[in-house]
This record gives sequence, C-alpha cells and structure tokens, in this order.
Amino acid sequence: MKTIRLTIRIAALLLATLSLNSCFVGKYMCNYALKPEPKSIERARELNAERYPGLQEWYDELHEAGVFKDTSFVSRGNKMHAVYAPAADPQNARGTAIVIHGWTDNHLSFMCLARMYRDSLNYNVFVPDLFYHGLSEGDHTQMGWFDRLDVENMIPMAHDIFGGDFMVIHGVSMGAATTMMVSGDSTPDYVKAFVEDCGYSSVWNQFANNLKTDFHLPTFPVLNSASYVCGKKYGWDFKQASSVDQLKKNTKPMLFIHGENDDFVPTAHVYSNYEATQGYKELWIAPGSAHARSYLDHPAEYTAHVRAFLNKVQNQQ
Repeated sequence: MKTIRLTIRIAALLLATLSLNSCFVGKYMCNYALKPEPKSIERARELNAERYPGLQEWYDELHEAGVFKDTSFVSRGNKMHAVYAPAADPQNARGTAIVIHGWTDNHLSFMCLARMYRDSLNYNVFVPDLFYHGLSEGDHTQMGWFDRLDVENMIPMAHDIFGGDFMVIHGVSMGAATTMMVSGDSTPDYVKAFVEDCGYSSVWNQFANNLKTDFHLPTFPVLNSASYVCGKKYGWDFKQASSVDQLKKNTKPMLFIHGENDDFVPTAHVYSNYEATQGYKELWIAPGSAHARSYLDHPAEYTAHVRAFLNKVQNQQ
C-alpha cells in the first residue's frame, strides 16, 4: 500500500513539474512567435533597393507628388495606417487591389505588387500596415486571424475611395493567410476575387513546422501550451486560426501561388488550401522559388498569371 501511495505521489509530482515546465515553455513560445521584432520602414526601403532597382524611387516620387496618399483609421479600437493610389489610367481602372504584407513586414515590403497592379494591370491600390506592423498600433502579431477583421473593415474604406464593382484581395505569407481567412467570411458583392501567395494552412501547422525545423521539438506539449496561452491572452488559439476551415466556406474565385522550394511555409500547405476552397480556383507553383520570392524570381510569369486569372473572373461576371 505504501509503495502504491509513493508511486502515485511521484507520478503527481512529475505531472505537476511537466505541466509547470510546459506552461513556462508555452509562454516563451507564444511570445517568440507573436512578438517578433517587426521590420522598420527604413529596412523595408533598403530591401526594396536591393531586390527591385528603381522600385523605391518609383514609390517616393509618387508619394511626394501626392499620388500615393497616407491614411489612418480606427479598426477594433486600434489606430491603423495604409497608403493608397489610383490606377495609372484612373478613368479606365480595372478595379481595386488590396495588397497585404507578411509576418514582420509593412506596407513597403510588397510595393512591387502594388506597382504590378497599378502600372501593369491598371488597378487602384490600397496597401495597409497590419496590426503591430509598420505605422499601425498593436502589441503582437495576429497571424491573420484577427487581421482578417481589420481587412474586412478596410474593404469598404477602399471602396469609398475608389468606387467600382471589382475588388481583389492579394496577400503574401501571413498576408496570404489573412486573405484566405477573409474569404471564409461574408464580403461585399464587389469583392470578386482573392490571390494568395505562400500562405499557411493553419497557424497550428505553421508553428508545428517552425518548432520542428528551428527547435527540433515535438508539438506536444509545447505547442499545446503556447496555443492555450494565446487563447487566454489574446482570445484565439492556433488551431482556430485555420485557412483551410475558412476556405471551406469560400465560394469566390481564388488564385493560389506558392514557391516550389518554400521550406518556411512548406509547399505542401498550398495543396491543402487549394483542395479546401469551394469556388473557381487556379494554382501556380513558381519553379525553384523559396518563401515569398515568386514575384522576385519570376516577375513576368507572376504578372501574367495574375492578369489572366483576373481577366477570366471579370469575363465571367
């Protein structure tokens, strides 16, 4: 009897120790994942200069001329920032594109896509800083889940500025996950299409991959604990934040893009996302591209795929 009691006490002590340790680790992992150091505006400018010669000068000239304008607004009690500009030929604009950046990025990070839409495709553009990023307020990254609510508040704002009956939401990485998560909610009729570039299938799956590749740790109990901490602290958990689950409710057209050699958001994610959506869909795997580099590696092909997809959607209206 004494042996049994001793065994139970030891087991209880080990369980308590494990739970306490996992709680500490969970808090650390939650902060590590959701409170990274965002890129500064200056760093985004430097990266643009390195990767896309002439892009930053293009933006600066249009910004100084008042073509690109800054705007601030309140979404869910937080001050948010965005820039916007009319199409190169405003009288014949094809529609409006909202371009959404990725994890730790800001509105300048994918200005290459804003230029693509404005100059090559003749779309008006609206480019926000997500919560915690760029010039917007916030104390943590929302990984697309609550970001979708902010984007849904931006949609009518962009429409009020530009009008029209055709809008596309285009996101990269975390912005792509945000785009897919928006697609599962109710959106105005003028939101006609979505383009997602290298988005993850769920926050749980993404962090599970990061945990494996960066820390060589299994998901249990670390990810379970971190997800629990996130739920208690921020009101959402990692499994709830699912692109796949949102796509199952989407019936609008979507173009899926992913780099063939993406090992940050493994390319396998795009197939789960592609299968989940219920609307018209297209898929392009960018040959040899790593994470979020499909446009950088293949600008002409990227533009051609987006143009053909949007033209097809517009012709089907």
